Amino acid sequence: MHIETLKVFCDIIESGSVSYAASQNFVTQSAVSQQVRSLEDKYECRLLERARAGVKPTAAGQILYNSSKEIVRRFVELENKLREIGSVIAGSIRVGTVYSVGLHELPPYLSEFLRAYPQVNVHLEYLRSNRIYEDLLEGKIDLGVVAYPAKRSQIVTIAFRHDELVLVVPPEDPLANRDTVSVAELAGQRFVGYERDIATRKASDRILREYGVKPRYTMEFDNIETIKRAVEIGQGIAMVPRSTVELETSRGSLKMLEFNEGPFTRPLAIIYKRGRELSPAVRKFIEVLTTSKLPIPGHQGATSDGRAAQENVRAMRADRMDSPGRSERVERTEKTEKIEKAAQSH
Repeated sequence: MHIETLKVFCDIIESGSVSYAASQNFVTQSAVSQQVRSLEDKYECRLLERARAGVKPTAAGQILYNSSKEIVRRFVELENKLREIGSVIAGSIRVGTVYSVGLHELPPYLSEFLRAYPQVNVHLEYLRSNRIYEDLLEGKIDLGVVAYPAKRSQIVTIAFRHDELVLVVPPEDPLANRDTVSVAELAGQRFVGYERDIATRKASDRILREYGVKPRYTMEFDNIETIKRAVEIGQGIAMVPRSTVELETSRGSLKMLEFNEGPFTRPLAIIYKRGRELSPAVRKFIEVLTTSKLPIPGHQGATSDGRAAQENVRAMRADRMDSPGRSERVERTEKTEKIEKAAQSH
């Protein structure tokens, strides 16, 4: 039996989805089904059954999963250590992020990373922020990239960048002939926004309240692309990250206005589970995100004085010191990881 087969089986159980397991392991659904059948043939029993919510283990499948997940974890750690010794940057990285970051922030970094490390497969998954934290803690993803990171004892946060929040209106709106606007002028306007539990929505509502504006929402969505389309067809105005509307403003389907009281910024962060052994590929990915100087529209620098970078270094060192074998791992990491010289995050 191959350990890779056990890993696929564990991914099915943890996600409840054959297609998810296939994407996480960069194989087809047919290949996943064949691997499951090989396990069932070997042990002469059914391991999975269909349910309304997806796929779930049978009693025998649960026994196999309970024992296999530790085997898989130890195997992955072994591979990571051997690759680190041999300076081979390969394998796969699972990253969870929200639409506004994944579609408009990460692409240039992904391109740079894949040019430098072509043997690494990066799987980008779009999730709501709460799911990103859940999947990190459950080991379903390696990293998250989020806006307005939450402080959690089990999560390490690394500062990434800051977005500027701007106002967008349809071209025919009375405000469209202006370049700036005061927040107080937005009283009585119809708004299109994120759903109420999304951090960017909470932040924009706080800004509006601070200047005496009670927003009247006509539509609420869970992703930036739908918000932009609603504004384009005249359903209201919206507060959005500048980098997400560069294309629409350049082609004239939206008009962007800066705030006189601004800039109002939205912090972005890289997050991962505290105490988790990060693979060389994951560490290099963090390094690219935090040290690359790429021109991304609508951004201010993450920091100007390096204080955030120093705080990130201390956080990562403290995380390793809390883990087993800390002395050996800290020494090895300091020799091989340049990430701690300039880590920035959210």
